[in-house]
Amino acid sequence: MHVSAATDFLTSSTALCAAVLKLRGEQLAAELGRIARDLLASPQGSFVLPGQPAGGAVPQLACEVVSGAHCHGRFVVSGRAAYDEGDRRLLAALAELAASLLQVNDFALRSTRAYLDLEAELSQQAQILDQIHESVLTMDQTGYITSWNKGAERLFGYSAQEAVGRNILFLYAEEDTGFHDAFVEQGGRMMEVRRRKKSGEVFWASLSLSPLHDREQRAVGLIAYLTDITERKYAEERLHHLAYYDALTGLPNRSLMAKLVDQALMTAQRKGATACILFVDLNRFKMFNDTLGRATGDELLKRVAQRFRQVLREQDVVARLSGDEFAVGLFDIREHFEATTVAHKLQAALVEPFMIEGHDLRVGASIGISVYPQDGTDAEALLRVADIAMARAKPGGDGDSVTFYSHDMNQGMQERMRLESGLRQALANGELLLHYQPKFEISTRTMVGAEALVRWLDPRRGLVPPAEFIPLAEATGLIVQLGEWVLEAACAQAALWQAAGLPPFRLAVNVSAREFSAALPGRVSDTLARYQLDPSWLELEITESTLMHDIERVIAIMDRITALGVSLSLDDFGTGYSSLSYLKRFPIDTLKIDRSFTTGLPFDGNDCAIASTIISIGRQLRHKVIAEGVETVQQLEFLRDAGCDEVQGYLFSRPLPAADFETQLRAGWLHPG
Repeated sequence: MHVSAATDFLTSSTALCAAVLKLRGEQLAAELGRIARDLLASPQGSFVLPGQPAGGAVPQLACEVVSGAHCHGRFVVSGRAAYDEGDRRLLAALAELAASLLQVNDFALRSTRAYLDLEAELSQQAQILDQIHESVLTMDQTGYITSWNKGAERLFGYSAQEAVGRNILFLYAEEDTGFHDAFVEQGGRMMEVRRRKKSGEVFWASLSLSPLHDREQRAVGLIAYLTDITERKYAEERLHHLAYYDALTGLPNRSLMAKLVDQALMTAQRKGATACILFVDLNRFKMFNDTLGRATGDELLKRVAQRFRQVLREQDVVARLSGDEFAVGLFDIREHFEATTVAHKLQAALVEPFMIEGHDLRVGASIGISVYPQDGTDAEALLRVADIAMARAKPGGDGDSVTFYSHDMNQGMQERMRLESGLRQALANGELLLHYQPKFEISTRTMVGAEALVRWLDPRRGLVPPAEFIPLAEATGLIVQLGEWVLEAACAQAALWQAAGLPPFRLAVNVSAREFSAALPGRVSDTLARYQLDPSWLELEITESTLMHDIERVIAIMDRITALGVSLSLDDFGTGYSSLSYLKRFPIDTLKIDRSFTTGLPFDGNDCAIASTIISIGRQLRHKVIAEGVETVQQLEFLRDAGCDEVQGYLFSRPLPAADFETQLRAGWLHPG
């Protein structure tokens, strides 16, 4: 062994470190071989990679470079006359050092590659997130923002540099509550919230929160997805206001009045309290409206509404029902006779004359009062009997009087009982029949569907108007049997038309709220199978109020019906309260504008606004829109210009018996528009 090589081991070690750090592949192997030759003063020496031959002369001294189970290669030296034990130890020490350095270097290279791969993947994910229109941000469990995509920049106006590191609360509108709630633990919940942009603008957003986990699946924060829904919320609010408030006076209309009264009656029932409904009719108003014009009449109604609101308490409900009729709900009263005091206050508010366009106008009020619970247990019943009492209060037409309802006022009760008995017999004796009213597509002028409408042919009275027996059927529960008969009869007739080779069209059958149960899809399926009727022939029309209770149950039932291939239509749209956040989830095909909004077209501004809004909502939700009750060309032209898809009404055809309907259908029915 050469002493100079042994003493120069430190120099060789330094060179070895430098080589491993700087060189790769063949250059590294060559340098390691040189270091071994210099260290052992050998003419020949090399570093041989695993699996490669040593080459050259037969090695006189070799040592494996091994770390753990991994072999990096081996040192091979030769050319000296002899090598002793010291040379072997020196080469072994060099191999051990080389193994350690190569092992650390391999780990460093793998870590670097993994980091670069991760960095590239994160960069790709960041690019994807930035291309998403939706705003995506993450935050830790205390609400501090940890990431912020381009969508969030566009929505809020803050750059990532401005937002990351700040608490999410800086985006909240002032009325919002604190950050921490059950979302931190649960996540995945969707809600509608108000947030503030950098500009100060407050907007509505759809927010979905999901938990963010680390590698051990521990919750470390939240992922938030936000979408601007301001326009949708404003459309919903506009539709709600148009549908539930009187455009002239700003007071609640009859629909909202009924809802508010029913809610208050539930509270009164729990407390065992008394409630009263006052039905107010203005005296002499019609004379002023007819002689001085509608503009003066409208101004008078607005002034009357203002005075009524001023003399009532905050908790009292006042509404304009129609024309010159108002209603007041009193719920926080101890005895029903207190309603008389309020009635006199309302009359006293009208004593001072109204000065309108130089006219000194004096109106009075006749008021009928109904009492909960003895006169009725819901809003419609109490309003109805209060109306009866009001009519009794003004026998001469101009008297300002107040009258409580009494049961002897309702002379029609016996007739109602006879009607109910007759309807039960009609169901049993086959006195019911169907008429069919066509639906027309505006753009093509062709008949695309029809509504099956039940008629009652009484042997004694003749044809009984549906307006008389349908509400009775709903009130008595007979509507379920009636609905079953209609579905059966409509499918039987459709099967005849199908067998006759007529092209299919949607035959709509109305479904009442009582019928809309979990049993309905099975009944529809059985009926279709019994008549071997293709589902494309059938459409179910469901009233809007049916859908607003137990939303998830309703959607499940609707999904089962549409899975059969049967279409769904939302009837009387706009008369109930459909939150648009729910409406978009319903698997419906068509929105039907109620005839109460069609009647005033195109001259009533309120009806025009409601109809246009419903058509706009239908288009946004990709639903067809049909208007019922169309009776004039002017109504048709307005609906066509507004973008309505289909129409139905007396302008085109009255409901017809099946034979007459089929005759028109075979003649190639075209609407007159």
